[in-house]
Formats: sequence, C-alpha cells, structure tokens
Amino acid sequence: MIDYLKKHTFYIGFILLFSIVTLIFFYTALKPKKALPVYDPNMVNPELVDSTIQYVSKNHTIKNFSFTNQNGKIITEKNYEGKVYVADFFFTTCGSICPKMTTNLVKVQKAFLNNPKVMLLSHSVTPDIDDVATLKAYAQKNGVVDSKWNLVTGDKKAIYEMARKSYLAVKIGKPSELYDMVHTENFVLVDTKRRVRGFYDGTKLSEIKRLIEDIDFLCSEDIN
Repeated sequence: MIDYLKKHTFYIGFILLFSIVTLIFFYTALKPKKALPVYDPNMVNPELVDSTIQYVSKNHTIKNFSFTNQNGKIITEKNYEGKVYVADFFFTTCGSICPKMTTNLVKVQKAFLNNPKVMLLSHSVTPDIDDVATLKAYAQKNGVVDSKWNLVTGDKKAIYEMARKSYLAVKIGKPSELYDMVHTENFVLVDTKRRVRGFYDGTKLSEIKRLIEDIDFLCSEDIN
C-alpha cells in the first residue's frame, strides 16, 4: 500500500488539488452576492413618511433641494451629483442623541476622507436657531471637513419636506406647530442615482461599521 502511494503521489496530489479548486469554484459561484435594497416609501415605517407618498412603491428618488451650509454657500443637488452620500437630521443644541451621531459621522468622514465620490449632508431641524454662524461653530468644534460634509439650514418647510418626502427619516413633532420635526437616529445612505439604499442607527458603532461597508459596496458597484 505504501509503495502504491509513493508510486502514485503525483496523481493523488493532482486529484486532491483539482478537488479543492473545484469546491472553491462551486462555493464562489453559489455564494449569494451582496445586494442593497432600493427603498421606496411603502417599505418604510409610515411614521417617518409623509402621508401623501406612503403608497409609492417604485422609482422613489431624492428631490431637488437648495439650502445654505456652514460657510454661507448655497448647496443644491448639483453638489451631490454622481456622489454616494449619507444624509441625516440634527440640531446643534440637541443634548441627547446628536452628539453621538455627530461623533460617529466623523468616523465615516475619516473613513472616506480621500475618496471624493463620498460626501455627507446634515440638515438642521431647527433652522430658525441654527443659522450659518451657529453651524460654522458646530462644524469647527466637531472637526467637519468643509469639502466633504455640509451642515445646512434654510426654509423650515423645505427641510421638513425633504425629511419626510425624500429621505423618509423624520417624525412629525407637535401637531400645533406647523412643520415641527422630531429627528431620529437614522443615517440615510443615498446612491449616485439619488435612490435611498439603506438606513442605519447613527448611535451604534456596529451600524456605523455596516454603513462604511455598504458605502464601499456602492462605490464598487458603480465601478463594475
């Protein structure tokens, strides 16, 4: 038996190698490929979606917008054309979840600092309080890189409509106060076609890790 094995070592080795390569090939071929959903309003918690679009089941995209950033510059959808970006809603005087969300979004900024295809966009839900000077101070305090991350203020109705009709991420506030908003912990991932591709809890590091991985995936998806 030993002599037989010695005599046929080459052939046995070849068969083993062929078997391993074949198994790897079939595993790779059969392994499910990563995919991110494209979110439409009817797929999201109705509390976060304006009632006028809750029925929409296809072709939802982020609408055109125009706001003012921390440097007094007008920011529109053109600034995000061809970009993968993360949007969220906050206010500078928030003492609950906002500080943690901002800290975690700084981590995302750092992960893609040298990737011009990835940007961030934070909307104030109290634009009457968060003017340009206030946003600038907040940006400097938190290490916001102007070329990568816009903190924006503007017309409250316009921000409200973007939050609930485009990003599907903000709850209604006091019924007695028109366009009152209660922001959530959601970070919203948007692809280069202006489609919503994911929601992430901005207070959890595990979710930030998943967000970074999904941004990488969207970047490579566009390349391929």
